Amino acid sequence: MSALRKICVRVTRRDRRRNLDILKELDIHRDIVQVLQTRRLTYFGHVTRTVSDRYPQLLLYGYTHGRRPKGRPRKKWLDNIRDDCKEMGVTIYDASQLDRYK
Repeated sequence: MSALRKICVRVTRRDRRRNLDILKELDIHRDIVQVLQTRRLTYFGHVTRTVSDRYPQLLLYGYTHGRRPKGRPRKKWLDNIRDDCKEMGVTIYDASQLDRYK
């Protein structure tokens, strides 16, 4: 938010202007859900591009043996990734190949 305050002609915290007012002035419309989806997909791409013997990669594609408890299955992190990809119109393969710095 501090970068947006600097863009908005040197507005500081002492000016007591709300963050929402600055976002409206700069005409920025960001939804928190979209921010979380893009960050989650960015981290997913980072994890999938790492070496296969690192812990994040092992945990992402690993499998635990045994039985799950009764009831509804718990939602996994990869299920959230699938939902985010479906909503954004991107395949999981494309999401794993996305580069943050492009």
